Amino acid sequence: MPDQPHSVSSGELRDFTALELRNALAAGEISAREVTEHFLARIEELNPALGAFLLTTPEAALKDAAAADERFARGEPLGLLHGMPLAHKDLADVAGVPTTLGTAALPAYVPETDGPLPAVLRRAGAISLGKTQVPEFGLSSYSENLIGPPARNPLDPALSPGGSSGGSAAAVAAGMLPFAPGTDGGGSVRIPAAATGLVGLKPNRGRVPAGSGQSDLGQFVVAGPLARTAADAALLLDAMVAEPNFHATSAAPAGESLLAAAQRAEGRFRIGVSTLSPFSSRLEITLDPEAVQALEAGIKALAGAGHDVAEAQLSYDERYPDAFQTVWTAGLSTLELPNGGEERLLPITAAVRRRAQQRSAADLVTAIDVLRRFEQDTIRAYSAYDMILTPALGQTPRPVGWYWDSSLEGDAQGLRDYDLQCQYSPFTSMVNVCGLPAITFPTHRTEDGLPMGIQLIGRPGCEAELLSVAAQLEK
Repeated sequence: MPDQPHSVSSGELRDFTALELRNALAAGEISAREVTEHFLARIEELNPALGAFLLTTPEAALKDAAAADERFARGEPLGLLHGMPLAHKDLADVAGVPTTLGTAALPAYVPETDGPLPAVLRRAGAISLGKTQVPEFGLSSYSENLIGPPARNPLDPALSPGGSSGGSAAAVAAGMLPFAPGTDGGGSVRIPAAATGLVGLKPNRGRVPAGSGQSDLGQFVVAGPLARTAADAALLLDAMVAEPNFHATSAAPAGESLLAAAQRAEGRFRIGVSTLSPFSSRLEITLDPEAVQALEAGIKALAGAGHDVAEAQLSYDERYPDAFQTVWTAGLSTLELPNGGEERLLPITAAVRRRAQQRSAADLVTAIDVLRRFEQDTIRAYSAYDMILTPALGQTPRPVGWYWDSSLEGDAQGLRDYDLQCQYSPFTSMVNVCGLPAITFPTHRTEDGLPMGIQLIGRPGCEAELLSVAAQLEK
């Protein structure tokens, strides 16, 4: 334990930013055990009403905290996230902790070793407090499944915090965690961040070696931070990228810490505004008035900060909606289920799985070709600007259970569910297809006090610029 007297009381911790908490831990102003106990108590108090955590691991967390305090007392080098509590989505393997993948169709398993991202953050000194709620296999933009209570939005528990990192976002927004890692394959960090008033950053493909967007078929899924401030998001992202690169390709090094870029908050950029969605060729995409107000507030704030904001004239390949769904759900076609497992799938999972199994290899190759061309064309179009500005979401946060319609039969319910998700979040998946970095942050509060925000899409590898702009608007 640190020898010097503590200058931080437990009651103050809930008001600390993650960066302030990290600095207090590194200075010995509070111990890792005290911090861990504080956040475990917050989870015990708040989680029953919010369903953010599927399970907690207090014994392991307190053991890790004691080890962190011993390292501090011995004067050993400390990791970037020494003593910092966080949690992992229940899609990631944490040694000795059950992984459910959010599904009742498969038995949970207990991995012997950490998955890549939990391992990186453990080496950085972070302490995992448990597993957070996710949709089945991480497929959906809400965090509801058949194995635990739905994750709820701390700002209004009748509403969803989004998904698939919804449990993590709810935990951060409620003060059960200072920040949390998420993964984003079609908006799964940015959607819940926008729904709960957080900063959500999807890094460039290849930026985070342990969640690089190079492992899944479409090269969509990347790991990124959920936090209350741009600096907190940058701090967590710095830890996530701090490992040897084991992929063949990667994003170019940032050149400095992302935290430094967020703290400087410098730069003036040409920003193109667009409300066009690539799903418009198949679905009616309309913006709630609150989404428009958030966009207008963002435009005003960006212009006031000295940025050149102009309307962007964009177009998208009309084949995008079908191609994205084909590639996004292709992995379900080879999913092996035990006897009775198919009956325990959610309607949307069962519907898109059956559709995936009916497609041919030629269909899949064609879809991948469409998306690769889409990536090239879109990056070329975006290159006329430093950043592209869109609404973060098309609609206000949706109620828990809103996507499920038990009156529909067969696959109709699941396919309606998918369409509703595309209408709720029509501006996020295209960023994953293109591999670009993007950030969402709040710019407006509705009459009911709900956050609404904007999304900024950066040039390849320009996370530092996105964090800088977000920090400018925070000021």
